[in-house]
Amino acid sequence: MAFANREGQRVPQVTFPIRQNNQWQSVTTDALFKGKTVVVFSLPGAFTPTCSSTHLPRFNELAPVFFANGVDEIVCISVNDTFVMNEWAAHQEVEHIRLLPDGNGEFTEAMGMLVNKEDLGFGLRSWRYSMLVRDGVIEKMFIEPNQPGDPFEVSDADTMLHYLNPRATAPSVATLFTKPGCPYCLKAKSLLEDAGIRYEEIIIGQAGISSRTLRAVANAGTVPQVFIDGKRIGGADDLEAHFRFRTTHP
Repeated sequence: MAFANREGQRVPQVTFPIRQNNQWQSVTTDALFKGKTVVVFSLPGAFTPTCSSTHLPRFNELAPVFFANGVDEIVCISVNDTFVMNEWAAHQEVEHIRLLPDGNGEFTEAMGMLVNKEDLGFGLRSWRYSMLVRDGVIEKMFIEPNQPGDPFEVSDADTMLHYLNPRATAPSVATLFTKPGCPYCLKAKSLLEDAGIRYEEIIIGQAGISSRTLRAVANAGTVPQVFIDGKRIGGADDLEAHFRFRTTHP
């Protein structure tokens, strides 16, 4: 099966039934795309591993950079019902992404991206792809190669951002290991916030995270332990020195 590239064509005219504030509402294609620059990515299903761990979170993470480069909205489309998509949105805490349910597969079928995943018990779902749409016209599509399984090579957020602006830089992200009541942990969080760096906080003693976990990851037993873009920085004083060095050596 070959997936047609629809660059230069208009997006399908579809009305999406959605559920918001315990009320049924309708979202039309025109309402989504008319007069706007929109990044769309479509995936096989809410709550599935690659979609939840990588595809959706990375678009959400890079959303401010997309917006700074002229994108008005980022839309995730999946052949799921509105209740599932609403729960997934709440679970993922995706404040920058509109999750749109294509429950009947109408939009996906019109895009030529509806595939049969009966072997997984999924039924009809969307093939994985992304596209840049300007005023309802598809400017660029990144379609995953037609291979067995669920390839994820070109429809990612970084590929789309590079197409939009090859010079755009992704914001730094941090992971912070802490313990409750730790003043140095508060200092590290304050330093990250002042630097405008979003961070994920992992609290020792919660969710099965132990001091042994910390030693295995950071080769250290004290908190905080800060990682920025996957690189270990160290404790609060190390973080302060890191930022001081960046200021004096831009």
